Amino acid sequence: MSEEYQPAFWGLYLVLITLVVQMLAASVSKGSQPGAVPGKIDESLSHDSFVFRSHRTFMNSLENLPLFLGTVFLALFVGTDPTWVGVLVWAFAVSRLAHMLLYYAIATERNPSPRSYFYLLGLLANLILLGAIFVV
Repeated sequence: MSEEYQPAFWGLYLVLITLVVQMLAASVSKGSQPGAVPGKIDESLSHDSFVFRSHRTFMNSLENLPLFLGTVFLALFVGTDPTWVGVLVWAFAVSRLAHMLLYYAIATERNPSPRSYFYLLGLLANLILLGAIFVV
């Protein structure tokens, strides 16, 4: 069984590596600020600050990962079609990576911003996988 889900496992690995990169980017950028206080973000910061954007990117991933991981694990436990699981895990992984890169690169207060579309693609992949669980 695990051989069938190998693509999904590698996609999950990419999601976890992306989270580690976000954690490091947020920690290093914030910690390198003069007068940085552990656990506290300057409330005057906004999208023009990389410290703000890296922190929000990491927080956004932390907000989205519990549902995604629960969905993937449930899909694996009930034996959801391995091809669909792999495709949807990779769709989520790539969309979260694109979301991160766009959030780091583009300082905008506009909504929706380009990163919003990748957030929605990741959400859609998660919802489709959640639905596919019941097609087993």
